[in-house]
Amino acid sequence: MTDSRLVDLIRHGEPVGGHRYRGQTDDPLSDKGWRQMWSAVGEDPPWQHIVTSPLLRCGAFAQALSERHGIAMTQQPDFREVCFGVWEGHTAAALEAEEPGVVDRFYHDPVTSRPQGAEPLEAFVDRVITAWRALIEEDTKKHTLVVTHAGVIRAVVTHILRVPLSHLYRLSVPNAGITRIKLARTRPPSILFHGSPTLNRI
Repeated sequence: MTDSRLVDLIRHGEPVGGHRYRGQTDDPLSDKGWRQMWSAVGEDPPWQHIVTSPLLRCGAFAQALSERHGIAMTQQPDFREVCFGVWEGHTAAALEAEEPGVVDRFYHDPVTSRPQGAEPLEAFVDRVITAWRALIEEDTKKHTLVVTHAGVIRAVVTHILRVPLSHLYRLSVPNAGITRIKLARTRPPSILFHGSPTLNRI
């Protein structure tokens, strides 16, 4: 690794169908979602490598960005979102109407109060951090963009800050929000900013 380098993580824009527990349901970006993403990255993006989740709401934009600016792109399946099991495709309001308090219990205790069939939180974080470690070990000289999901960004940020798994969902990640992480040879990773709506305001 050089003395320091940057990795930016961007959450996908709004998908078709709006806000719901989507997890690994493969909905594409809405028109609004595409606008959010192009606005966030600006006209002169700084990246030399794009790494993307394979899900459509990430991968389609990553491919378009790669082609528009001639930036190399690779997929990383382990940067896909956590699976929400039986909650996939449902809104919080619908879940609460069926079982009052179920959503609050999840956010207070996401480790043990998980939806039926959901990916265990520890297993999810383990796969994300394994992929993260491989990325920072292999992509040593590049300013890299990771196009991914709120859960993945939460996993990386809380790993860097050594936050307990039980507090994962206390971190808000907006659509098309950018998080920048500085990696240095002699210091721990540092978060330079989180959730920025556009590089142009940084």
